[in-house]
Amino acid sequence: MNKAFVKESDSDDDDVDDVAAPALPAGSKNYLTPAGYARLNAEFNQLWTVERPKLVETIAWAASNGDRSENGDYIYGKKRLREVDRRIRFLSKRLEHAEVVDPATREPTDQVFFGATVTIADANGIEATYAIVGIDEADAARGRIAWISPVARALLKAREGDTVSVQTPEGRRELEIVEVRYVAME
Repeated sequence: MNKAFVKESDSDDDDVDDVAAPALPAGSKNYLTPAGYARLNAEFNQLWTVERPKLVETIAWAASNGDRSENGDYIYGKKRLREVDRRIRFLSKRLEHAEVVDPATREPTDQVFFGATVTIADANGIEATYAIVGIDEADAARGRIAWISPVARALLKAREGDTVSVQTPEGRRELEIVEVRYVAME
């Protein structure tokens, strides 16, 4: 069928928010560190004030050129605008429900809570350090795990010197909490 007779849909996946992002547990708050909140807010502002207006301008220019059915600037621009709008909606919802928790202002304690940087050792004595952060900040390669992850849930409320048990893909592991710190995160 000729593209000229096919209605271009503006709602391709419009109702689907960022599917790659993990969902918040029902009824829970979106905990973030100040740095995580700042990153999400900066991305939102970049999309809303810079990228989206440029896209709208490009789409308007492309639409004024006439035939839209074979106009690559128009077709790509509309597709990219839908992606940007979807991300803006996602970020605005996450920021609206954000609960910013600054680990640097927490009273000193040896108990693990959100924002803690925890050094653990496994049964072989191999140590690893993880920061417990919000789900939008998680980055395992940088040692940041989401507070809803199995390892973080096992660590929460435990204290230095405690041993916790966590189910991993390799099987059940015993982890000893070596150190708990609360520091500002970048």
